[in-house]
Amino acid sequence: MKKIFFSFFILSVFLAACSSSKNSTSASGNAVTTLKPTPVYEMRTYFAAPGKLDDLSARFRNNTTRIFSKHGMTNVGYWIPTDNPDNKLVYILSYPSREARDASWKAFGADPEWQAVAKASEANGKLVTKAESVFMQNTDYSPALKMESKTPNRLFELRTYTASPGNIQNLNDRFRGHTIKLFEKHGITNITYFQPMPKADGTKSDQLIYIIAHTDRPTADASWKAFREDPNWVKVKAASEVKGGGSLTTKVESVFMMPTDYSLIK
Repeated sequence: MKKIFFSFFILSVFLAACSSSKNSTSASGNAVTTLKPTPVYEMRTYFAAPGKLDDLSARFRNNTTRIFSKHGMTNVGYWIPTDNPDNKLVYILSYPSREARDASWKAFGADPEWQAVAKASEANGKLVTKAESVFMQNTDYSPALKMESKTPNRLFELRTYTASPGNIQNLNDRFRGHTIKLFEKHGITNITYFQPMPKADGTKSDQLIYIIAHTDRPTADASWKAFREDPNWVKVKAASEVKGGGSLTTKVESVFMMPTDYSLIK
């Protein structure tokens, strides 16, 4: 009888240990389910050398996007600004985490296939003179990102808002509760909304970065005009600025872009 009881005790301890490995425990002693990390997005902007933008696009089309996928990176979208004096190519990748991102880029850079592709493509000079990168995560009101589209001729708009001091939450609340619905009302397609991740020192961003889509530029202009004149928007904007002590933004940047032929989002 003692042997049976002892065996049962050992089994109970084992099962408890297995259970605790799957769940953490709160201060009150209640089991807490461990959540999976939120995907990390990286928006990268490449400035192509003069006359090299087409060569850079060809390298992405023929090799880079495929090698990215090979190393666990998800190609989200690739765009070229419609007004592009700086020869920019803007693209977004996603990863399971920052650690996964760093591991993927390390493997990508060491890949003999990529090294050969890069060397061949730069036989007549570097294709990129400068690169910028922003790490981001989706806001809680961002729609599910659709990686494919049957409407290949849409015009995309990348918008970056810098919130006035102390108003990033109010800005997000306005988008969550009103703005995105009013966009849809006026024919603007919500693609995705991002909050830049905190800096290395823990400083949180005061920016909101989002992408919307229009049929074309005249339609975009008409939609924005109707949106800004909508009585509901006028009322919501005024109420939010009373709450925020003034304008919720200090700077608004807009870039119209066309998707490349190798972009999954079109």
